[in-house]
Amino acid sequence: MTEPDCVPNLARFVVQEHFARTHHFDFRLERDGVYKSWALRKPIPRSPGVRCLAIQVEDHDLGFGDFEGEIPRGEYGAGKVRIWDKGTFVATRWDANRITCRISGAKIIGTYTLIRFQRAGADRWLLFRHKD
Repeated sequence: MTEPDCVPNLARFVVQEHFARTHHFDFRLERDGVYKSWALRKPIPRSPGVRCLAIQVEDHDLGFGDFEGEIPRGEYGAGKVRIWDKGTFVATRWDANRITCRISGAKIIGTYTLIRFQRAGADRWLLFRHKD
């Protein structure tokens, strides 16, 4: 068993509301010079115990974290994007199957965990807030 790869420093997170082909939220955590990213059908749960399916998508450049605007028709992700929340986080655990972090944003504050949901597919995760 290997030790979880923890991130002791503050890193950035952003949640972008995306009005694309399907309305969803993009949850992004800074890691290794990029934003690790997940798509959520609903906003991040603010109540403890509520689970939300998070589908991991491709990494995004850190510059994308400040993007608000319109992605033109015909391009990948076409539609309106707005920042729903952003701030910092500290990861207390980050390994291949579990990410736990303390998030500090304007709307979401608390400890959250992403757990790989392998039965549903390799890119499927469950996101939930802990009781603080």
